[in-house]
Amino acid sequence: DAENPPFGETLSSRRGFAGKWVHVRVDEVRLPTGRVTTREIVEHPGSVAIVGVTSDGNVLLLRQSHHAIGRTLLGIPAGTLEPGETPEACARRELAEETGYRAGRLRQLAAYYTSPGYTNERMTIFHAADCEPAGGEIDPDELIRLTPMPLADVWRLLGPGPEQLEDAKTLIGFLVLMYESR
Repeated sequence: DAENPPFGETLSSRRGFAGKWVHVRVDEVRLPTGRVTTREIVEHPGSVAIVGVTSDGNVLLLRQSHHAIGRTLLGIPAGTLEPGETPEACARRELAEETGYRAGRLRQLAAYYTSPGYTNERMTIFHAADCEPAGGEIDPDELIRLTPMPLADVWRLLGPGPEQLEDAKTLIGFLVLMYESR
């Protein structure tokens, strides 16, 4: 295809790290220029995120502590696909586990690669409408606090300012949902 740039040729591939959820693959690649370089790829099973909205118009947000950045961010529930699990089933499971709510109607908003420069993780974002309490307990190991907010107030979190959302999946989910509802 004349419009797309070429790929490099993979000369070798080895496992650099094997973890519970992610693996790092190290590829030696010959670029079209002939130069040989190394690419480190984080292999990920895929993930989901859920913009959950209750029957009375509240969006189910979480305050979650993130070890990797040493900060707590406000965001939507999310999680990793288990082997053989569909994104829809994962979304229903994660919403219940992280919020204690059951999804009513579930509809895909978007699917995208989270950071294709170094990982193959593909995230699918869902809108879960008419969420109702399921009576379950939130796992204390999750390091999260449920923080419901009127969906109408989300606009103030999208632009620059002290309360601006800094979580990409949350921004994408809200922007797609807001775009659809305009």
